This record gives sequence, structure tokens and C-alpha cells, in this order.
Amino acid sequence: GVRSVLSVCVLTTILGCIFGLKPSCAKEVKSCKGRCFERTFGNCRCDVACVDLGNCCLDYQETCIEPERIWTCSKFRCGEKRLSRSLCSCSDDCRDKGDCCVNYGAVCRENCGTYTKNMKPVYPTKTFPNHYSIVTGLYPESHGIIDNKIYDPKMNAFFALRSKEKFNPEWYKGEPIWHTAKYQGLKSGTFFWPGSDVEINGIFPDIYKIYNGSIPFEERILAILKWLQLPKDERPHFYTLYLEEPDSSGHSYGPVSSEVIRALQRVDSMVGMLMDGLQELNLHRCLNLILISDHGMEQGNCKKYVYLNKYLGDVKDIRIVYGPAARLRPSDCREPNQHFKPYLKHFLPKRLHFAKNDRIEPLTFYLDPQWQLALTPSERKDCGIGFHGSDNLLSNMQALFIGYGPGFKHNTEVDAFENIEVYNLMCDLLNLTPAPNNGTHGSLNHLLKNPVYTPKNPKEVHPVVQCPFTRSPRRNLDCSCHPSVSIDQSLAQLDLTAPSKVIKRSTLPYGRPRVLQRNTSACLLYQHQFVSGYSRDFLMPLWTSYTVDRNDSFSAENFSNCLYQDLRISLSPVHKCSFYKNNAELTYGFLYPPQLNKGSNQLYSEALLNTNIVPMYQSFQVIWRYFHGTLLPRYAEERNGVNVVSGPVFDSDYDGCYDSSETLKQNSRLIRNQEILIPTHFFIVLTSCKNTFQTPSQCDDLDSLAFILPHRTDNSESCANGKHESSWVEELLRLHRARIMDVEHITGLSFYQERKEPISDILKLKTHLPTFNQED
Repeated sequence: GVRSVLSVCVLTTILGCIFGLKPSCAKEVKSCKGRCFERTFGNCRCDVACVDLGNCCLDYQETCIEPERIWTCSKFRCGEKRLSRSLCSCSDDCRDKGDCCVNYGAVCRENCGTYTKNMKPVYPTKTFPNHYSIVTGLYPESHGIIDNKIYDPKMNAFFALRSKEKFNPEWYKGEPIWHTAKYQGLKSGTFFWPGSDVEINGIFPDIYKIYNGSIPFEERILAILKWLQLPKDERPHFYTLYLEEPDSSGHSYGPVSSEVIRALQRVDSMVGMLMDGLQELNLHRCLNLILISDHGMEQGNCKKYVYLNKYLGDVKDIRIVYGPAARLRPSDCREPNQHFKPYLKHFLPKRLHFAKNDRIEPLTFYLDPQWQLALTPSERKDCGIGFHGSDNLLSNMQALFIGYGPGFKHNTEVDAFENIEVYNLMCDLLNLTPAPNNGTHGSLNHLLKNPVYTPKNPKEVHPVVQCPFTRSPRRNLDCSCHPSVSIDQSLAQLDLTAPSKVIKRSTLPYGRPRVLQRNTSACLLYQHQFVSGYSRDFLMPLWTSYTVDRNDSFSAENFSNCLYQDLRISLSPVHKCSFYKNNAELTYGFLYPPQLNKGSNQLYSEALLNTNIVPMYQSFQVIWRYFHGTLLPRYAEERNGVNVVSGPVFDSDYDGCYDSSETLKQNSRLIRNQEILIPTHFFIVLTSCKNTFQTPSQCDDLDSLAFILPHRTDNSESCANGKHESSWVEELLRLHRARIMDVEHITGLSFYQERKEPISDILKLKTHLPTFNQED
């Protein structure tokens, strides 16, 4: 009947961005909340004199004056400090005092539906890329709308929001949800949404409007309400509604402005109008609504602009796409504290997913928080107003998400998630099978009352067995070692044909990673302190796992020219010290650090086995050693022990997925007549207990931290020349943090398969990435 159709409706309202009420503003004391009529001095004042002085906080009227005139609460008043002259109270203790305003419960206490304080936009945090990611579940590099302004070298065409080219379907890849709905027998109605007025794949939504920003918000809402009353065979199941505010006011006046507060109030009243209309139609309890924004906003500053002509000299023939995610069309560290970094796109942090598309220019710029870049001062836009486009992990770039309706849990706050996950969520609410996308289906099951999709772990392609103890012939590795134990004794200890439960529990507390790659298989090498999944095809481990306990110590010894032959694996030239001698760039590094002292000194030599090494540039060894010698002990102490899984990454075509056999072959190097694979990156996955009173071997809930570090021949990315590692390595790791899911895609591994939690909970962990504070 009617109810079964309406219960799967999704009403999606885009609200620009709710950035005016960000907590970061409160830190800067730009509000009168709790300060009314006090003579305190900060960025603004809230006493009576501020009116004459012209320095009142933006919410002075709403927070301090209106309570004397009105009998209702507003969001500005919730949690207010008691005011003697107010007609009623919206303070936290008003129920105890018996003087609450009549709507106190509805406005200040009712958190309807499911919400997150931070939804992560995609990079760059621009309007069109994010809107189209929300409805396709794809990153911009996959769906093609990589910015609001684009040049496509194959099409030899320019895309801009105000050009006719915007209506060319060739720009739009992927399957927007109105197509998914149509293919599976449902109808859609869109009152504005990027791409909805374009004939993508020869299809429009069943009802759509060509964008016209002059149409009043009220008219848009009335249209949606009318569509909801159409005859059953004409009525859409899925709707979008787009409101430009408060984004428009933020751009014109800055995010912290009275105009933005008025825009927020207007949007709030429009949402109220929509809810009133749904209630009038008796649909307010059977529609699923998603209130969502595309990005946050930052306050511009004319003093925080970088001009490229200062660095490049003559720039007449260079074209710049300016802003906080600037790109160069056809590098140096010129200043010690410059506020931008030039990147070839394949070196950008993998978490940005901003490389594998011809529309992304080869050279791009990463800007510090609050900074923008232009070619010359004459090319910049107005610099003192609001802007967005910066790193999608910055706190001021975060977006809004509220889900309300019969499909969502009630009064539930959830951790931050990425907007690429929303497409799968909407498909679940509509009982649709999603098209292939970059989201992780099932990772948002915890938002839903009754999830319809049950995720499963991927299956291993090749069976993984223990590497046989074959005792290959011993050879000279041309190394210089001074072992504290004889080699024979050390090797005898490695005949672990039946590794004990103690070894597995300490080295693999969450189970071994599963290998999903089709182009190689791995056998298991067990040592007493670590386990490796060794690839005979790559001549190196795909992963190595070990645990660092809180009280473990690290020695300062240098093991740079000492290897033992692992007789379990056939010897290759790349396993000898002689292979790396006299090579100015390339050497080897250890996955399990020999410096780690776990109280079993006689066993440290197992870390020097030639099956524990990977080809490594000397410049990268600086980063690797600092991580293992300084940061890893700190993490272990702070988290009461950590499990470490690390290994090489091969992503020569920079698509964020592990390389095919063909790509690997094309990118292997010939050194001393030996083919060798040199990793493009190295990954590190740290797992610990959320409850730091527990140790890694006894975790209830897991916490994780992952990195995908570019393996480069120099450290120019960090302007590291002459600097101590402590001044730049931690910043580099912070920049190259990644989701566990990013690590899985780029390595062909799958983690945590032996955990007993529901897989949807594990997916939530794998897709989580904490926000950066602006101050960090």
C-alpha cells in the first residue's frame, strides 16, 4: 500500500554548510553565551556599552536582549546563563527551577534521529565534487568532477559552473542515485542537485529542475510537498532539495558574521516549513530525511595568501587554478617556513584520492590551514571573506549530517564518517542494490534501526601455508656481522613447524592479514618475535606483524651491514649485502626492527634474517628509523602496547589499488643484472585497545592508526635539508595518515578477519579517520 512506498522514501536536503556555530568559534570567544552584561574583554563584548562602541558579539541581540521580549527558546538561548529580566528560561537547570520556556524540551533537549558532529567531505572540499560524491559514492578522481573549474586535455574543453559546458554529460562519470533508482523501478524528483539537470547516460531524473538560484526557498519546499501528493504511479520515491544558504552568505561576508547567523535562522525556518508541511500531509513519521551539507568554511585573510610569482619568476605562460587546493597547468623549498608544498599528484597523501584522472593537473599544491595560493596578487579573489577547498580532515572543512525517520535510530550520535558512504546508506533505505562505488557497504549499519545489508569478509585468493623448513644451501652474503649467538643455534630456533599459541597470540593478536592479491601468494615465516607473509614472487615480505609492549626498550645499535641467511627461502642476489654496496640511493631496511629489545637478547639475530628486509632508499631510512626508534616506543607507552603490521606498497599507476602483474613488470628495475621491485610506498598499521587498561592481547574494542608513506629518493616534500628529523617526520606522518580501508585497497590485504565483532563494526573501524584540529 501507500505506507510501504513512503517508508522507503529518502528526502535529501543540502544546506550549504552549517559552519557558523562551529565549536572552534566558541574557543575564540566570539559569542555572548554565558557572558551577557559582563564587562569581559575578548574578541567582542556583551555589555550594554558594546552597542555604542560597535564591538558587540554577533549574537548579542539574540542571546542577551531577546530573552527580555520573547517567551520561547531558540538555539542561541539553549544552555544560557540565567538572566534576571528574561520572561522564561532556557538554562540547563530550568526544569529544576520550574521556569522553562514552553518549547524548551523541543528546541534544547530533543536530538531527533541519528547525527554526527563531523561528516568528512571529499578533497577538494568544493561544491560540485562533494555534491556528486554524495549521490554516487565515488571520489572526484573516479566520478570526474574534480573541482568547480576543470580542464580536460582529451576533450580539450573547460568546465565551469556558469558555462554551458556544465550540461555536457561527458564530464559526469559514475551512476548517481536517481539512475540507480530508475534502473530498479523507482522514481526520483530533484529540485536542484549538481548533475541532476544533465542528461547523464541519456537519462534525467523523472522530475527535475534546471538550476536557477533566484527561485525562493519557499517555492522549492512547496514543490517537494506537491510532488509528495502526486498519484502513486507518478510520485517519486527519492527527492533532493538544495538550499544555497548559509554557504552563499559565508562566501560574501565570512563564516563568522551576522549575515551568516541570519542565513542560518532562515534555513532553520525553511526546515521548519518543510517539517510542518510533512506533518500536515501526515508523512512526518514515514519519510526518511537526510539533512546534509557538502563542506565547511574558513575565514579568509589577505595576509595568508601565497603568490607563486615570488617563487617562479616569469609566470606569463603559467596557468594556476587558485585557492586552497591550487593546481598548476603547463620545486623547490625556497623558504624554511613556506605555507604550501608543491606535489606531483602521485605523491599526494593517498587518503585524498586525488591523482588518477587526466583532469587533475600533474602538479598540485597542498596549502596550510587558512592559506590560499594564486599566481599574482592581481589574480586572487576577494581575500577577506569565506572560502573552502582545503584538506578534508581539517576541522573547519567538516560537514553536517542528520538522519531522521523510521529507518534511522533515534537520538543517536555516531563517530565521523566520509560522505562517500552516504550513497550506500540511501540505497539501503530505498532497498536498492548500489552500483560499484568507493564507499564501504555496511560501514554505516550502526546508523540504521534494521540494517538490510550484511557485509562479509573477502576470501583469500590463494591458500596460505607455512614456508617449509627446507634448509637451502648456505652462501656468503658479503656482510660484516658480530652475532652474540652462533648462526647454527639461531637457525635451529627457527624450525617452528608447529608455532606455539604463545607466538601467535603475541605476534598476531588479531589474526593474520589475508592476502587478496591475485598476482602473488604468500607463505608464513614464523619467528619468536614476529611473523611475516613472505612473497617468493616479490622476494620480500608482503607484511610483517609484531607487538611492542609498553615496557619494551629500543637499543641505539646500528645493524646496517649485517644479515643472516634464512635457509627456509631460496637465496636471491637481493638478499645479500653486496647487492646494495656502492649504490648511492638504494639500500635495505628491516620491517621488524632489530633494535627492539623484548628481553630475549639471544633472539635479536632473527630480526637480521635476509627475509626481514625490503629495498629502501637511503633518504627514506631517515623516516623509517625515526618512526621505529622514537615514535613507536611513544605510541606503545601511550596506548599500553601496540600491534604493528607493516610492509611494502606497489602503486606505480597511482590509482590507490595494488598493481597488476603487468604494471609490476613494467615498473621493475634492473640492478646488477637482477630484476628488483622497489616499493612506491610503505604502510604501517598500529592497533591497540580503546581501553588503555587492556593490553593488545586482550582487547575488547580496537583503536587503530594507519599510514601510507611515499617512498621517495629524497625528502624534499618536507623541506628537510639540514633539519633534524624531530622537526619534520611527525608532520609528514600526520599528513600521510590513512584509513585501514585505504591500506587494504593499496596492498591487497584484509585485516582483523579473526575478530569476533560483527563485520559492520570492523568496517566502521576500517573507514574511520580522525579530524585534524586547526591548531595542530
